[in-house]
Amino acid sequence: MGANENKEKRTPSPLWHRALERYRDELNQNDDYQSVTEIASLEDLLSYTKIIEKSLPRDRNAVSSLQRLGPALKFVDDFSAVIAVCFGADAKLTAFVWGSIRLMLTLASSAGDTLKNVLDMLEELSLTLPRFRTYETSLEMDRALESALVDVYTEVICFYARCIHFFRSNPHVLLRRDAWAEFSDDFSRTLRRIRRLSAAVETEVDFARMKRDRGKYDEVIGLMEKFRETRIQEDVVNRYHYIPSTLSPRFWGREDALNAIKETLAPKQKTYQLRTFALYGIGGVGKTQIALQYAYHHKTLYKTILWVTADNVINMGQSFREIAKLLGLAQTEQEMQDTNGCMLKVKNWLTEASDPWLLIFDNADNLEILRHAWPTNGEGSVLITTRDASAVHSPASKGFHIQPFDDVDGSEVLLNLVGLDSASAQNREKAIAITKALGGLPLALTQIGGFIVQRRLPLQNFLPLYERNAAKIDARKAGISDYEHTLSTVWEMSMKRLEGNAYTLFSMLPYFQPDGIDEMLLVQGSSGVDHPAYEFLQDEMDLGDAEEVLLKTGLVGKNAEDAVLSVHRLIQSAILRNQSQEIRREIFDIVVRILSWAFPDTWSQDVGHQFQSWANCEKCLPHVNYLMIQREKHNITLACSQGYGELLLRCGWYLYERECYDIARSMVDAALDTFEDKNTLSYASAVDLSGLLDLDMNNPEKALIPFQEAYKIRKRLLGPLDGMIASSLNNIALAYTEIGYLDKAYVTHQEAISIRLNTNSDRIGNSYSNMSSLLLRMCKPDEAEEMLKRCPSLKNFTDETFIKTGNPRFSGDMVLLSRIRVQQERLDEALRLASKALAFRQRLLGNRLKTCDSLYDVASLMQLHGNTASAIELLGQLVDIASSVPEGKGQLARAYFKLAILHSERREDESRAFKDMAERLRAELKPELERAPFVEDEFMKLCVWMLW
Repeated sequence: MGANENKEKRTPSPLWHRALERYRDELNQNDDYQSVTEIASLEDLLSYTKIIEKSLPRDRNAVSSLQRLGPALKFVDDFSAVIAVCFGADAKLTAFVWGSIRLMLTLASSAGDTLKNVLDMLEELSLTLPRFRTYETSLEMDRALESALVDVYTEVICFYARCIHFFRSNPHVLLRRDAWAEFSDDFSRTLRRIRRLSAAVETEVDFARMKRDRGKYDEVIGLMEKFRETRIQEDVVNRYHYIPSTLSPRFWGREDALNAIKETLAPKQKTYQLRTFALYGIGGVGKTQIALQYAYHHKTLYKTILWVTADNVINMGQSFREIAKLLGLAQTEQEMQDTNGCMLKVKNWLTEASDPWLLIFDNADNLEILRHAWPTNGEGSVLITTRDASAVHSPASKGFHIQPFDDVDGSEVLLNLVGLDSASAQNREKAIAITKALGGLPLALTQIGGFIVQRRLPLQNFLPLYERNAAKIDARKAGISDYEHTLSTVWEMSMKRLEGNAYTLFSMLPYFQPDGIDEMLLVQGSSGVDHPAYEFLQDEMDLGDAEEVLLKTGLVGKNAEDAVLSVHRLIQSAILRNQSQEIRREIFDIVVRILSWAFPDTWSQDVGHQFQSWANCEKCLPHVNYLMIQREKHNITLACSQGYGELLLRCGWYLYERECYDIARSMVDAALDTFEDKNTLSYASAVDLSGLLDLDMNNPEKALIPFQEAYKIRKRLLGPLDGMIASSLNNIALAYTEIGYLDKAYVTHQEAISIRLNTNSDRIGNSYSNMSSLLLRMCKPDEAEEMLKRCPSLKNFTDETFIKTGNPRFSGDMVLLSRIRVQQERLDEALRLASKALAFRQRLLGNRLKTCDSLYDVASLMQLHGNTASAIELLGQLVDIASSVPEGKGQLARAYFKLAILHSERREDESRAFKDMAERLRAELKPELERAPFVEDEFMKLCVWMLW
């Protein structure tokens, strides 16, 4: 649509009328509202300033500022012209801009210094407005662009209105000076809002421009639309409550704690600051149930209530994935597997949400893991349950210490649980005696209540029975607290009645993550267990019978909907204390074999990404992590160190493929420490994996050492021509490429290619693409393209060839071809390929390092195409992701560099801030580069050449 057609056909929408109504409200003076429409243009305004100039006192600064008003308001003039052309040239829309400025100058001219301050404000505000090319008025106007323009226009005229109102309310110069600080703060907040809104306008203009040339930007438009869909889904959310646990029907008291929570966390007036509160106390004292009671009974206060299990990183990630699914932020299987992406989306949603919300972190005993998950701000409340008393100072701001029940309340709870009359003095006396013996512990009282009901035990008979069991536990009490001693005594009375399959199943429970023991895992995993005592696990009926016994005792819980068992952590500890070292060894080994079924063997043959098994790996991952914790905590010796080491190795490879580098590192280090035989293929695989982790962390010199060690072990065991030798040579060549030993890399890649060709390996494509990457680094793009075309899987060489298998490795090939096109100066093709690779990586791998790498590539190409605002938006996504992963600092520094460059022409303050952050991170990561030039090549050194 041309500019003239726009004038004829466009009329202001209701959005613009609402903007003018808000202006009127801010102005608070109807006479002024009528008078501002008398000035219609910048020329009219400048003519008027000559009148003001004559009446000014002899203040050179004020006169000088007034004389530069024309150039200072250039961007206001450009912005007004766009509004006039795009929206029917309605005189009112632009008159409110120029007429307001005239009135502001008139009112401020009574004092020279005030006038200068206002003129400076006008100039600064002008510089924050969106910039338009001369032909932008011919762009097609859609609702998103119109809305963005209206938002900026509204902020501008409403600030002008507040300025006029300020002068009307403070007519005396001396009194005005006292109120100026508050008004200046309002201006600073307005500038921040206009900067953000102007960036949105520029992005919409970029988007409109790209849509006009769809053939060139199809893939990028698809990406941007995907980002927008996510934002819309984040905005359009109804009332949602994600509280996976259920209320105890026997909850009692705790009004003091509940009132304290409500006093701090209940939504009041809009503060735009988080309200935070911590419930702390010993395990089993009832913190979780108190948090549940608050959440359930105050649902009407919050539009959204979200529950996060925060006992470790893996479980916390699972909670965020479920929450993202509930909110509609993660809908596909790939999005659901992207833990970091789900957490980012939920955090962003919480930050942007305008209605009150409550986020609960349960069992957050390790406060450090909350750092990346903690919302940055928003109109919400955060509740933590933890054993760590320091939580009341950080990250929470207030807290409450949950104590055991006193004798009176505890006896009331117990009598309520067993269904006896609390009005009876005799019942109260016996209940108080039991409460004292149990120390008023809610968990102990609950267990005892169930025990008494199940056995139909008179109250007076309980204490003698309890004391006999306590005496037995006293004999082996070493290392447990009085609190744990009490609970162990309670549970031992129930445990003694278990036998057969129920006892065997119960004995296994301490070795699994306690909140999610999936029946499917037990049934399928036990297929690899050759032991008659565990055969019942493979039969669903026999397994169900064993579960039924445990459920009747109250020792375990079960979610019937998804067939998942749960057990309290303190019950797990009690079970372990009753097991000898020999029994622990045996059961630990059985659980290792059960968990191994989900993870493929990666050491006996040369294989690529095992993405087909990711779903099963994800289900077992929390249990492997918990098994490691339990072994270390209880010093469990190994019946088969090789089997346990191989489980850790399998898990480490999966985590490496999913780019969870920090957890993968802990797994592979544990595997290396576990293997007793250092001359096996599995040990070589663990060494090799440690090198790959170093390589992706941009430490190629360090990676080269384990690569060479793995090569020697494999050569000793397999000879010089096996496929695993080619795999080692390939990794060594990758390290050489990253270090810059390009000739060595070429020779080593050639050797790997020769082995794979001679063995007819299906991994030959891996060698060809790695050699192609090397040739590109040698600045030989045509040879690199020819080498890449040799890959058998890419023989048809269409875009879809890369991604049809779902193999994440092929997205790396697409990135490589995009970079080849950049060196060949075929930028349109480069952008198309890079955009497809980014979409694929984000969908399959989630928001991790490879997605950051692709975001940088696409943003750089958008910059080369002149779409600066879209490049800035993509880099903003990169910053969000890189800031949330421990290994993201190199990507973050590079993004800050690019943002500093993109902002340098128009927003100097932001550019300087990004430059400072980029240089600070560069110095932290590579001190030797601290004084290096501020150029892209130096920041590229902070990231690997190629992330496969």
